[in-house]
Amino acid sequence: MPPVDRLDPTHSDMPCPTAFGTVARMTITRDQIRGVFLGGAVGDALGAPVEFDSLASIRKKYGADGVTRPGSEFTDDTQMTLFTAEGLIRASQRYRSRGICHPPSVVRFAYLRWMDTQGESAADLRAALDDGARGWLVDEPVLRHRRAPGNTCISGLRGRLGSREDRLNNSKGCGGVMRVAPVGLMASDPYGLGCDLAALTHGHPSGFIASGAFALAIATLVRGGTIRDAVAAARQAAADDPEGGEVVAAIDHAVGAKAVSPETLETLGGGWVAEEALAIAFYCVLVEPDVRRALLLAVNHSGDSDSTGSMVGQLLGAAHGARALPTAWIDAVEGRDVIERLAEDFASHFVDGRELDWTNYPGC
Repeated sequence: MPPVDRLDPTHSDMPCPTAFGTVARMTITRDQIRGVFLGGAVGDALGAPVEFDSLASIRKKYGADGVTRPGSEFTDDTQMTLFTAEGLIRASQRYRSRGICHPPSVVRFAYLRWMDTQGESAADLRAALDDGARGWLVDEPVLRHRRAPGNTCISGLRGRLGSREDRLNNSKGCGGVMRVAPVGLMASDPYGLGCDLAALTHGHPSGFIASGAFALAIATLVRGGTIRDAVAAARQAAADDPEGGEVVAAIDHAVGAKAVSPETLETLGGGWVAEEALAIAFYCVLVEPDVRRALLLAVNHSGDSDSTGSMVGQLLGAAHGARALPTAWIDAVEGRDVIERLAEDFASHFVDGRELDWTNYPGC
C-alpha cells in the first residue's frame, strides 16, 4: 500500500490527462529507453572536459580533430535528466494510486532532491527528503558531486512553482531542454509536458518551447519516426505555438546548414540558450549519420559542449537504441549501474505497466 502522503501543502494535485496514457506502450523498446539514458550520459561526459573552451583551444589541446576519446564524468545535465525520470515514475505512481496528479509538482520535488546532491537548500527541501518521500536515487554516491549546476535551475527551484502561465523569470538557458528527454518516452502529450517541466525554472518562451519540441522529437523517434520526422514534428509544434517564432527560426537554420564541420555548427550559436542547443542537436543528427561522428561533432565547438553532446546522445539513443552507441564509451561513463537501474525501472513501469516499490518511488 502507498505510504501516508507527506507532501508539503504547496504541492498541488489536479487532473493531468495529457501526461499519462497508453501511448508509450506501443513500439518503444527497452533498448531505446536505455539508449536515451546512456546516450545522454555518454554525450555529456564526452563534452564535459571542453564545455567552456573555444574551438581553437580544443584543437590546441587535443589536436586537429578535437576530442576523440570517451569521457567518464557526467555533469548536471545527466543528473537532472535522471531526476526527471525519477519524478515522472513517482508522478505516475501517484496518478495510478489516486487517479489525480500534477506531474510538474512531483517532478519539482525530484529536482529539489537533486539540489540536495549539489549541497544546495530550498524552502521545500525537507518535504522532498523526509522518510516517506526520499526514495533511492538521491542517496547514490555517484550523483552526490557538484558538477557546475546551472544558476537558473538553482534559483528557480528555491522559490514558488513556476509554470508557463506564471513565469518565474525571463531565462531561456538550456537548463530546461537538456533534462526533458524522459518525457518523450512516456507522455501522451510530450510537447505540453516538456514545456511544463522546463517552465519550472525557465520562464522565457523559447526556453520552454524548445524543451517541449525536444521531448516531442524524442517521442517521434521511439514511436518509429525518422530523424527528419522528429525534426519536422518539433518544428511544427513550435510553429503552432504563438510564442514559438524564435525556436522555429533556430530549427530552420539547423535544417538549412548542409556542410559537416565545427565551423558550420558554430553559425548556429553556442548552445547556451535553449533554441541554440536544440538547433545544434538537430544539425548534428541530420548531417552526420554515423553515431560516433555525430557525437564528436556535437562536442567539438565553442559552446555548451556537454549539453549539446547529451542531447545528441539522447536523440541517437532514441533513434537507434543503446546497441548503436560505442561500447567503450558506455563502459567509460561513471555510474553506469545507476543509469541502467533507473532505465530498467522506467521501462518496467511505463512499458510493462508495473507498479514499482513505493519505498523506492513513493508518489510524492
